[in-house]
Amino acid sequence: MLRETSATRYVTPLREGGSLPGIVEADDLGTYVMKFTGAGQGRKSLVAEVICGELARALGLRVPELVRMRLDPVIGLAEPDQEVQELLKASGGLNLGMDFLPGSLGFDPLAYAVGAEEAGRVVWFDALVANVDRSWRNPNLLVWHGDLWLIDHGAALIWHHNWPTAAAFAARPYDASDHALAPFGPDLAGAASDLAPRVTGDLLAGVLAQVPDEWLAGEPGFEGPEAVRAAYAEVLSARAAGLPERVTLGPPTPRRPSRAPGWLTGRPRAAGEAAR
Repeated sequence: MLRETSATRYVTPLREGGSLPGIVEADDLGTYVMKFTGAGQGRKSLVAEVICGELARALGLRVPELVRMRLDPVIGLAEPDQEVQELLKASGGLNLGMDFLPGSLGFDPLAYAVGAEEAGRVVWFDALVANVDRSWRNPNLLVWHGDLWLIDHGAALIWHHNWPTAAAFAARPYDASDHALAPFGPDLAGAASDLAPRVTGDLLAGVLAQVPDEWLAGEPGFEGPEAVRAAYAEVLSARAAGLPERVTLGPPTPRRPSRAPGWLTGRPRAAGEAAR
């Protein structure tokens, strides 16, 4: 189960995100990026964040710690921004916090080289969860202490917005031509060889257990949270099989940034290699 904390102070909104996440301080003295159940995308965005974040972590990718975060709407009473006030009032109770990485920088392919191994692992993972929000337009990657960190997975798992199509979606192709890491020659075959065997029933059960019951309850067509978890596991298991054959790395769309020059950052590190 994800660790739980409570927000004590709303610091500032992050207007780069469509759901208006905010930086908050919590009773564990930590600082977090908080994502709200009252945002336009609703609880399914938070479900996707938890499933994708914890699955990525289980597969050895870097994701900031996720926590269950309680919010008392009274925090919003002193906010001068009416939009923020309304969001906080609509999000009382359980929300999601992501550890704030102080000093991190947004990923820039012109300033940070990524090895083919690490690029392949990230692209393979994004294909698994059908992440449509890791393009060069909006990488949703951070560089922190010289390492690449994955953030913002609320737009992934798009089949859970239309469950009757989920079974067919398991075999759907994934176009990675505009992926932020496509220019680095992702080693998809190597990633599949390493990661696909890890996507077991036990691993998925552990990941899905992190999703709070209250975010899964009341899903149309399901008897309860455990049935919803089983449906997620079924799609992800089926999708992991033979995934590289369904990934396209074709010509990028126009106006793509140029390939990152490795001399700006030196030799790309292999996946898991520590920064010097």
